[in-house]
Amino acid sequence: MQKPRHTRTFDDLVAEGVAVPTEGWDFSWFEGRATEARPSWGYATSLAERLSRAIAALDIQTGGGEVLDFALRRAAPKVPPLTVATEGWPPNVAKATAVLRPHGVAVVAAPEDAPLPFADGAFDLVSSRHPVSPQWAEIARVLQPGGSYFAQHVGPRSVFELVEYFLGPLPQEQSLGRHPDRERAAAEAAGLDIVDLRAERLRIEFHDIAAVVHFLRKVVWMVPGFTAEAYEPQLRALHEQIQSHGPFVAHSTRHLFEARKPDA
Repeated sequence: MQKPRHTRTFDDLVAEGVAVPTEGWDFSWFEGRATEARPSWGYATSLAERLSRAIAALDIQTGGGEVLDFALRRAAPKVPPLTVATEGWPPNVAKATAVLRPHGVAVVAAPEDAPLPFADGAFDLVSSRHPVSPQWAEIARVLQPGGSYFAQHVGPRSVFELVEYFLGPLPQEQSLGRHPDRERAAAEAAGLDIVDLRAERLRIEFHDIAAVVHFLRKVVWMVPGFTAEAYEPQLRALHEQIQSHGPFVAHSTRHLFEARKPDA
């Protein structure tokens, strides 16, 4: 029987955070040890509605396929005759292939910064949840005239309370790199019309140091090169802070993005 978290040692909790597999975007392990408020717009449910009307759909950087799987199940039986997904991280490619195969979805291994390996105008719906960096010209290229891009993006300074705890203050240019206004301008420059753009700031709580370790191992771009060994002093101090004062509080930022390619 596992001991309550508040009686477990720093070393035990760190070892647990290191041992948890990181592939995919299933965050159920965090239940009871970290919480994050969810955006009001319900991205996966809204994606299901759009999939039910699509003919050919592409999901970019699908992760482990969990969000697309949920949306397709929700849309059934009105699913697109053709659905394809891309993913660049090999462990996620394998997981997404297994998760999405029952839907008849092909998962294409494609680096996130490479051109999309599809013909011009191949899709009437392109979607993505938390793409690392949207390639607007490529998104516009593979959309049919009248087709839509529907996505939830990570916004500026997301979870930066935690990031800057480990890295110190970051340059403003780095912290504002995902600002929705910049993304709007980039999408419009690629020839897309903005249909909807909404942003929210959401509370996150980390209740133990195992959750912090697993989060930083899973979301690898937060603290590049993170290992528990390299950041042991900071982790130990944060563990003591949580033990003495309660959860470490941070905030995520998200924006809902819907853009349309003009009719020919």
